Amino acid sequence: MPLTAPQFEQRLARDALPSVVLLASSEPLLLLEAADSVRSRARALGYAERSVFDVDTGFDWSDVTMGFSSLSLFASRRLVEVRLPTGKPGKEGGEVLASFAEDPAPDVILLVQAAQWSRAHETAWVKSIEKTGWFVPMWPVKPAELPRWIGQRLSSRGLRADAQATAMLAERVEGNLLAAAQEVDKLALLHPGATLDAATMQSLVADSARYDIFGLVDAALAGDAAHALRILAGLRGEGAQIPGMLSWVASQIVILVKLADTAARGGNLAQAMQKAGLWQSKEQAFKRALARGGLPDFERLMVACASLDRLSKGRSEGDPWREMERLIVGLAAPRALPA
Repeated sequence: MPLTAPQFEQRLARDALPSVVLLASSEPLLLLEAADSVRSRARALGYAERSVFDVDTGFDWSDVTMGFSSLSLFASRRLVEVRLPTGKPGKEGGEVLASFAEDPAPDVILLVQAAQWSRAHETAWVKSIEKTGWFVPMWPVKPAELPRWIGQRLSSRGLRADAQATAMLAERVEGNLLAAAQEVDKLALLHPGATLDAATMQSLVADSARYDIFGLVDAALAGDAAHALRILAGLRGEGAQIPGMLSWVASQIVILVKLADTAARGGNLAQAMQKAGLWQSKEQAFKRALARGGLPDFERLMVACASLDRLSKGRSEGDPWREMERLIVGLAAPRALPA
């Protein structure tokens, strides 16, 4: 049976890690933090070496198979990570993952991260993992659930807040978990142990003029490339790193791809927006973005995200900041991005 997030946390603290763990979520923050928890637990159990495989078009699954069996000069226990941006390993990949789950390599833990997820993804390879390991699907936090999520996160950081205060913060971040997490961490740093009511929360999280990734994406979605590039330059000057920003930009482009696909098929765009978890205040921005581009344009942006991810991590040659600028301009004017 799939594990809920609380069950996963309990087992992680109490039990030894199984041979394979599948974390699945379309919400970047939930996936990132769950993966960090598994890595931390693995290190504590003596899994000192880590191998990472990012699955993209043309990926060679034999590299993963070799990774399971390769000997290490530095550590006897290894954590092997396989990252699935689409949540789908394909036929060959599914067979490799299922085979490992059915006959795990000794002293190896396999951590699979699926960055897109729905119940349609739960095919045979997932069932194989469920039998011997942990399968943890983490569904996006719904708007009505966000105040409670924020309250729990505040409590975990030693803060207390009443219902009006958490509702106010939820309204400000408009469903953006990463923004909510950053606000909570800022509150915990600047006001440790505080008890927050609505008035206090309003004064502490009032909008500031500093640059942020959310304003950058909002400007790009609005088609204001010049403003978006100024924000990007400000972020760069403040020491922001591309990998951290790219996860949010890519998540918004994924939503655009889904919405453009729905529109191309003549589907119900309003329902698609609701399913994607968009707040009403964001719907018009996405509609305007869709008016400036079609499905092929947004799919090209996704390819650009994957290329930039490799570039920003030193896996290919080029200027990552220049490519980040091109990506942001492409988001503001999708049809301007070269095919």
